[in-house]
This record gives sequence, structure tokens and C-alpha cells, in this order.
Amino acid sequence: MLRFDRVSKVYNVGSFGSDRLTAVREADFEVRRGEVVALIGESGSGKSTLGKMALRIASVSQGTITCDGTDISTLRGNRRLKDYYRRVQGVFQDPFSSYNPVFKADRVFAMVRGEYYRDVPDAQWRAKVHAALETVRLDPQQILGKYPHQLSGGQLQRLLIARALLLDIDYLVADEIISMLDASTRIDVLNLLGDLKARGLGILFITHDLALGNYISDETVIVHKGSIVERGRTEKVFGDPLHPYTKKLLSSVPQFHKKWEEVEAELKAREAADTRIRDYHLPVGQEPPAQLFEADEGHFVQPFPHGARASA
Repeated sequence: MLRFDRVSKVYNVGSFGSDRLTAVREADFEVRRGEVVALIGESGSGKSTLGKMALRIASVSQGTITCDGTDISTLRGNRRLKDYYRRVQGVFQDPFSSYNPVFKADRVFAMVRGEYYRDVPDAQWRAKVHAALETVRLDPQQILGKYPHQLSGGQLQRLLIARALLLDIDYLVADEIISMLDASTRIDVLNLLGDLKARGLGILFITHDLALGNYISDETVIVHKGSIVERGRTEKVFGDPLHPYTKKLLSSVPQFHKKWEEVEAELKAREAADTRIRDYHLPVGQEPPAQLFEADEGHFVQPFPHGARASA
């Protein structure tokens, strides 16, 4: 299990680092093997920072991230870090930035071999690479030996996933990996993630696109201004949203058969009719706590001020 236990990230900003910016505030959730957790929020919400901390690209200011019980911040030395990255890998938004245009695209495999498989014979290594490519639905004959500019964004993205699979990983941090792909390619990558989940891979799927999160995830975590405001089984968060920010996100998804005024009116009517909302209200002026309230079994929401309408 990849576990985030009250994780916070604070940056020193301003002149000489005199000010402090809280990018993530006491995030608490987990990713299990064989499930997809969608981390959803707008740009600047802190969701990518959570992914970077899981990959140790950014340090944790407070709290802990553990991988099967081991605090990843305690991993020291090249051997222990390599063992961790053998289990946890990341794929990011822009596949083109992950490749050096001077080298052929499959050089990313050679880098993995140099770090982890130096003693593997050539024939065995080629078989392993071919198997990884076929897993992500790429034909080795059409991919190997090509330069990045000769491949599409979807092919490059799947190459990066294949590179991660060469390490027999347990967890994948997928940070906006669909956003730069065209519509015809997106579904292929999403279905690939579904196949990897079925094989037992745990996936942290970071996105700002609610439709994608709803399509692929088992659990949904909604992040707003660095705080988790709602989380739970995806069908509960999408089917019965409780926090004003979650409702605002869902109402912002275009519904081409309705005018915006109709959507706004329906949202206000649902809020007025939801008698449970009083259970999550805070006194005016009180700061919302980081810890969430369990509104229903497996469905958690951050208490919010009476009459709150989430702003962007």
C-alpha cells in the first residue's frame, strides 16, 4: 500500500524565502495494489505536488508517505533508492520532454538496463523489452530504432509506461498523462491503465478532467487549494457529491442539452433540499479542519461554512 498520512508541503517564497506557501495541507489517503485512485483538482490545487512527493522529487514537510509500511523519507543510499524506484515509477504530462531528440526513443530502455539489468544477456533483454512493448500494445518492429519526432505522443507515452513495466513495478504515478493526447489516443491509454490495474498495479491517476477520473478510477480524491475536501468510492463522490467545491466541479462539466442557467438553478435546488448539509457546517469564520468527516461509509467530506459556495 502507498499511504499518505497527514502529508503537508510548505515552500519558502518571497524575498530571501521570508514567506511560506502551503501547497499541500495534511493530505490523508492511500493507494492499494490493483486499484486506481483519481486525484482531481484544478491547476495549482497541489495534486501534482502530491505525486512528486510520492516519487521523492519533492520532499515532505510534515507527515509521512509509506510504501508497504516503510517511510520513504528514510530511504538513504543508492541501493535503497533503486529498490524503491523498482517498485514505484512515474509518467508525466508531456511525453516529448522525457526524450532527448538527438537519441532514438528506445534509449530510455538502455538507461534502465544500465541501472538495473547490467548482467542480463542481450537475447534475454530483447525478449523482456519486446514483452513490455507488447503489453502496452506497441509493435517492437515499428517502434524500436525510431527517433522521438517519428512517433506520436500516444506512442511516446506508452513507451514510458513500458519502461516502468520493465522494473516490474507495484505502483504507477500517472500525472496528467492523457491531457496532451488527442481524443482517439486517450481511450487507448486509459484502457491500458485498466489492463495494468487488472494485473495488480496500483495507480495514482492525477488529473483535472472529471470525466477521465470517473471513467478509470475506483477511488476519487478531490483537492482544492492544497486540501482534500472530499474522497471516497468514485460512484459515491460523483453520484452524491457533498462539498460545495465538488458540486461546483461537477456542475462545470458542459451539458450540451442544457443552458448554464438551468444547471445553476438545479445545483441550488439540490443544495437546498439536502438536509444532511447541516451536519458538515462550521461556524462562520472558522477555518475548515484538514481531517475529513465520514458522511457515509467510505465517503468523507471536509466540513465547510454555512452557505459556502466554492470559489475557484
